[in-house]
Amino acid sequence: MDVSQSHLLLKRPVTIKAVVTPRWKEEAQQQLQSQINQIDSQLQQFEMQGQRAISEIQKQSLQPPGPQVMQQIDNIQIQVNQKKSELLEQKNQLLQQLQQVQLIELNDEVNHGQIEGFFKVEPGDNLIQKMQVEILLRDGIVEEIRGEI
Repeated sequence: MDVSQSHLLLKRPVTIKAVVTPRWKEEAQQQLQSQINQIDSQLQQFEMQGQRAISEIQKQSLQPPGPQVMQQIDNIQIQVNQKKSELLEQKNQLLQQLQQVQLIELNDEVNHGQIEGFFKVEPGDNLIQKMQVEILLRDGIVEEIRGEI
């Protein structure tokens, strides 16, 4: 094998960017709103489950409830409140993202994720340049490939 013909096949991260279009904005807003609605539904479920558990304990205990029963009820309430707090934090982040999507200008470019791709490198290639590749999408269709393929 001739040394001048040697090459390697390497993996590189490929950044995916999207051009902001009316369709992109609408889809992003719908997706975020759907996630917000899911969190609202989970919040209601946890609240109802917590109330059911508490009323079940109260039904099964003596009246007035003893210190152990009160501790059980307090523990359930603490767990419900912790979960609600986590969900409310997630909802808050989603609401902020929704606001950001609404403020993005049409034709701006936004990061859409990353994938891995293979590329050939041979002696004399500029590895740094070959590592810097982006794909630009417009409504899901490749509009441009930037960098050395």
